[in-house]
Amino acid sequence: MRNPAKDSEIEKLAAELVDAALKVHRSLGPGLLESVYEACLCQELCLRAIPFKSQVSVPINYEGVTLDAGLRLDIVVADRIVVEIKAVERFIPLFEAQVLTYLKLTGMELGLLINFNVSLIKNGIRRIVL
Repeated sequence: MRNPAKDSEIEKLAAELVDAALKVHRSLGPGLLESVYEACLCQELCLRAIPFKSQVSVPINYEGVTLDAGLRLDIVVADRIVVEIKAVERFIPLFEAQVLTYLKLTGMELGLLINFNVSLIKNGIRRIVL
């Protein structure tokens, strides 16, 4: 059963995260590399005192063996939200599948797929729930 207090906490974090992405997008606009948007979003999260980790390594358990396959999550906010940054012309279904897999591997329930290469950032954000 879901905990309403935890749900409202994660929703507040997600709203802050979207607002931070909006600020970064307003400042930089589209057309830059993913790494630039990631660095600026991390800086914005720091300014807002929102806990996060970037380039989080995720081990893969395959056939009972834990492997470091080089899988890295762009950003994890408060150990609750997976953030995948893109700077692409358009979303493809693979990107959503990627975030779903990240959620399954980490046990987290919410992922945000954010494409900064759009004219309006609201058109570049997909919310993915496990």
